Amino acid sequence: MKTVFNIVLALCVAALIYICYSSIMGPINFEKDKKHRDKAVIARLIDIRKAQQEYRMLHHGQYTDKFDSLIDFVKTQKIPFVMKMGQLTDKQLEEGLTERKAIAIVNAAKRTGKFDDVKKWGLENFKRDTMWVAVMDTIFPKGFNADSLRYVPFGNGAQFEMAVKNDTAKSGAPVFLYEVKTPYETYLNGLDAQEIINLKDIQTKLGKYCGLMIGSIDTPNNGAGNWE
Repeated sequence: MKTVFNIVLALCVAALIYICYSSIMGPINFEKDKKHRDKAVIARLIDIRKAQQEYRMLHHGQYTDKFDSLIDFVKTQKIPFVMKMGQLTDKQLEEGLTERKAIAIVNAAKRTGKFDDVKKWGLENFKRDTMWVAVMDTIFPKGFNADSLRYVPFGNGAQFEMAVKNDTAKSGAPVFLYEVKTPYETYLNGLDAQEIINLKDIQTKLGKYCGLMIGSIDTPNNGAGNWE
């Protein structure tokens, strides 16, 4: 009888130790895993932001809410890249010379073959040439998989939510907004459910989005991430 009691007591002690250990290590392990997944999702969101910023440059300031369009843009389109040689001096700037004026003077000289103004302004070594380079070769590393842009890391095939909004400011100027986001449940799936609930509760009380996102279709923020 005594032996049975000791065994039961030992099992109870072991259970209590496990419960204590889990209560301490559970949140620690959750936070560790969350940071790992956050890092991957943030990196993907930054890649999407880069693509959207270049996309708007060639689409009159507008963003796209379709990943098919964004991915095709990254894969097939080219963007302007200005090769610069020479810089305007303080004296030239004080005399009213600007980059635009300097480029106009140099281009006019090339067209007419008359370089008097080039010499007058000291622009012999000033050169600006625009080259068109592939988006893939400019803003992403070699071997980048553009098709991965739409997918949420650790999301088991889930895609980011992407939306745009075209508005007008009080001044009458057009305002183009976009946002890309994914909720905690999507990329933290498989981790402690109660910890996810606790995390969402905190974010909700703070009035923040329960997940990771860039941009906003409610408030202009230049594509900033909610972790920045």
